[in-house]
Amino acid sequence: MSAESAKPISYRDAGVDIDQAARSLGAIAGFARATATAGTAGEIGHFGGIFRLPAGEDRLLIASADGIGTKIKLAFAIGGWAHKRVGGDLVNHCVNDILACGARPLFFLDYVAMGKIDSEALEGLVEGMAAACGVNGAALIGGETAEMPGLYAPGEYDAAGFIVGEVSPSAFIDGSRIEPDDLLIGLPSAGLHTNGFSLARMIVGATGGPSQDREVLAHPLPGGDGETIGEALLAPHLTYFPQVYPLVEQGIILGIAHITGGGLIDNLPRMLPDGVVVRLDQSTWTVNPIFRYLVETGNVEPREQYRTFNMGIGMVLAVRPADAQTVCDAISDARVIGEIVAGSSEWKVTIEQTIDGTVS
Repeated sequence: MSAESAKPISYRDAGVDIDQAARSLGAIAGFARATATAGTAGEIGHFGGIFRLPAGEDRLLIASADGIGTKIKLAFAIGGWAHKRVGGDLVNHCVNDILACGARPLFFLDYVAMGKIDSEALEGLVEGMAAACGVNGAALIGGETAEMPGLYAPGEYDAAGFIVGEVSPSAFIDGSRIEPDDLLIGLPSAGLHTNGFSLARMIVGATGGPSQDREVLAHPLPGGDGETIGEALLAPHLTYFPQVYPLVEQGIILGIAHITGGGLIDNLPRMLPDGVVVRLDQSTWTVNPIFRYLVETGNVEPREQYRTFNMGIGMVLAVRPADAQTVCDAISDARVIGEIVAGSSEWKVTIEQTIDGTVS
């Protein structure tokens, strides 16, 4: 497919409608509010759900649930080590979500569903989950394995993760203290992490059966360092907890955005108070070769790039200017990528100097 002749491809073309998902979330939030109990705190829509422990317990419980997304289809095709990889991805995604609230993880549970139990896949998944739980200081306390013949094709499965963490009310991070002139620090991603794979698979042609996908994924990544397309797509979803949490404990982090589905454009506004917007400069960070390949091969338009993929930034921290150097010294490869400015508009995020032009 040549970039010159192909029409632009969007996430919607690959079967994922972010706008429809956002509309549905509004209705779902109403259902959830109807279940509120005495311990319910906060609104639906932040990176983690919030539950206040009974009087006398000065802590908030922060909970989150997530899946692996269609990255899991690559694990079906590659097998072996890929099952362990996506198991770890699942834990790290959940950990990063509650870290965005300032929470440290307490425990994790999993749900794995298969048409017929595949021992290699199941053991690889759980091994990956357990290893990631160890890195993040979370206990893997249980879960559910469901065998459902006829629902999943041979060799396929699905998995979901559920995490609970804690944070004191005074340390809870919701971005409310963010103000104009604060700086944004970006933490590099390893690749797609666990989002944008429906579009990525469509672009590279990994939408057939396992044998066809294996052949496509075995090709060298153009512009890479010798890795295959499959290895680049299956790069791990990094955990930022070990590096970021010590800074959270110091009280210098004002806001945290985990860059997942919706990319920088949809996730940064989730940590912003009213009256401010974000200005990013893409020239301040490196865009991974896999993103350049996907954008150019798929002729993905600028705004779509930053709404579907993380484009090289897996987490963003908001800090006072006086604290920026402390954070960059503490976290390897962290760098200032933008600033907070006063304003209000439909688009809360402006990205300058993108691969193909300015996104606004």
